[in-house]
Amino acid sequence: MIFTPTKLPGAFLVSLRKIEDARGFFARGWCTEEFTQHGLAPAMVQLNVGFSLAKGTLRGLHYQIPPHGEAKFVRCTRGSVFDVIVDLRRDSPTHGQWFGAELSAENGLMIYAPDGCAHGYLTLADETETYYLTSSPYAAAAARGVRYNDPAFGIEWPRPVTVISDADARWPDYWGE
Repeated sequence: MIFTPTKLPGAFLVSLRKIEDARGFFARGWCTEEFTQHGLAPAMVQLNVGFSLAKGTLRGLHYQIPPHGEAKFVRCTRGSVFDVIVDLRRDSPTHGQWFGAELSAENGLMIYAPDGCAHGYLTLADETETYYLTSSPYAAAAARGVRYNDPAFGIEWPRPVTVISDADARWPDYWGE
């Protein structure tokens, strides 16, 4: 695995280190030892799958509050998404900043969002599927979110949002509290 730091401390783009031959390729998509070596949460406890029918579908921006905070490790296995991390950690030098990258079945990129960051994605293709690991199980009482188009963040989504859940549309603006 190849870990490329982003502008957000503790957030990484991760590429597959492919071993290729006439059959295709083999690559490690998860390794506790490598995550530990990079100072990342090595214990993932839940695997989630998201499938979206239409491009322009937005999911997020979600996070969980302590003691149920969660790191996420995301990969797009079908179609493509614009995946976004927003740094909500008060003690971070990039508090309130965001990072986004295109993840697709073709490019094989993955993204690691550390605990304390909100996460979401916008589908760029119809029939898109994502898989993501989380370091904490879903806890409804700890689930929170911020509005995807909050001017405090200024996220530059690459296309209009055309499908969004009522819950995601109702998340409040972030006031840094």
